[in-house]
Amino acid sequence: MINVTNVSLGFAGRKLFENVNIKFTPGNCYGVIGANGAGKSTFLNILSGEIEPNTGDVSIAAGVRMSVLKQDHYQYDENQVLETVLMGNPRLFEIMKEKDELYAKVDFTDEDGIKASELEGEFADINGWEAESEASSLLQGLGIKTETHEKKMGELVGSEKIKVLLAQAIFGKPGVLILDEPTNHLDVKAVKWLEDFLMDFEGTVIVVSHDRHFLNKVCTYMADVDFGKIKLYVGNYDFWYESSQLAQQMLKDQNKKSEDKIKELQEFIQRFSANASKSKQATSRKKLLDKITLDDIQPSTRKYPFVGFKPEREVGNEILKVDGLTKSIDGLKVLDNVSFILSKGDKIAFVGEDEIANSTLFKILAGEMEADSGEFKWGVTITKAYFPKDNAEFFTDVNLSLVDWLRQFSDEKSESYLRGFLGRMLFSGEEALKEAQVLSGGERVRCMLSRMMLSNANVLILDQPTNHLDLESITALNNGLNDYKSNLLFTTHDHQFIQTIANRIIEITPNGLIDKKMSFDEYIESN
Repeated sequence: MINVTNVSLGFAGRKLFENVNIKFTPGNCYGVIGANGAGKSTFLNILSGEIEPNTGDVSIAAGVRMSVLKQDHYQYDENQVLETVLMGNPRLFEIMKEKDELYAKVDFTDEDGIKASELEGEFADINGWEAESEASSLLQGLGIKTETHEKKMGELVGSEKIKVLLAQAIFGKPGVLILDEPTNHLDVKAVKWLEDFLMDFEGTVIVVSHDRHFLNKVCTYMADVDFGKIKLYVGNYDFWYESSQLAQQMLKDQNKKSEDKIKELQEFIQRFSANASKSKQATSRKKLLDKITLDDIQPSTRKYPFVGFKPEREVGNEILKVDGLTKSIDGLKVLDNVSFILSKGDKIAFVGEDEIANSTLFKILAGEMEADSGEFKWGVTITKAYFPKDNAEFFTDVNLSLVDWLRQFSDEKSESYLRGFLGRMLFSGEEALKEAQVLSGGERVRCMLSRMMLSNANVLILDQPTNHLDLESITALNNGLNDYKSNLLFTTHDHQFIQTIANRIIEITPNGLIDKKMSFDEYIESN
């Protein structure tokens, strides 16, 4: 258990948290959510002891070990992979080193023998004899093959290092596990393995993540960081989001009878608590949801941008035909004879690990790059809008306010119209006059989405649009593309985004194109 008592923290006159009081208990997973800059990662650093709060304290139950996912990917470059995982339990690793030093002594004394006996006893008590086997099993579960375990960390690529550091964090059954964006750069199989591991984890998990599918799978509570307070809500991310929307609606329905509201809440809870999973987390979450009352659900103060795409005209029967597209970059073939036809109603997610291939294809289809061979043809009724993964050229050294920046892409040039449009994308008041070149990554994405909305295109091409966005903007974009009545080609790392939007999956592999008309979950199961 972790007790957070009267914790407050501020920087440069700005208060991040004030008088936070929370108990984090074993058997639960807490997802820490909040707008960008709200202080989610800072709160994790307070819990882990890396940052001292201005007031209050954090206490952990006696004898409970806390483990934290390390963010420095170069810290262990001189250590072997398996050794790095074992270092996740500092006392165990210390005992192993002490034992090795004692047994290596030439003049081994009686005192050394007594010390070695004590160490062996403690080593056995903390499952030291199973340690290497457990560490190896964790690495294999995350996709790090056994032949890699003896290599130096410095020999690994970035995504492999992340998996090793994750294995280090969860090694040795810690009582408290603190994870900041654990799914970043993990492949689908590794994320699934981590979800299954955490869903049966007996300790306390506290996690920050922009991956809604992950939060929905593993969390029993959401810890919402908002206006300097942190409040706990029962359920996963979707339950928190939809219950806050339900509470908002109930506030408007002041005349509705209390018993009708209770019935509505009960039906809502029943839908969410019906979970086939028998994991510890899912069972715990169901019990918590069944106890919720009307007073427990509250409207969120969080603001969501408005994202809505309206095609100016319907697509015809011929939309897009791609035939034999081939492209090499720096001597490396990234597209090899790619062919497919885009049909009416298709919302295609391009998945897989080869992001360069997907981005190259999108650039060619958007007219930003020439193929080496092959051809493609858009139908005569088609108007398209393209969202590039790298949007720097639209903002670097651009001396325009947001209003003037957006005016470049709008048929309606009036100040009031553009300000109204920007306001719906959370650039209200003085924010609309900010210089385009000083925007954050998330703000740039919202501007690029605004540009796309103004185009009224009937085919959208989006390359990693969820990068840099907070959960609120991802949710709004997800809803907007769900409601879009025309064709989509898109890529993203967001599992829920793909699952809820796409009706067709394409993966460009070294052995050719995999093209299946199915949901993302069905696609994963079929592989």
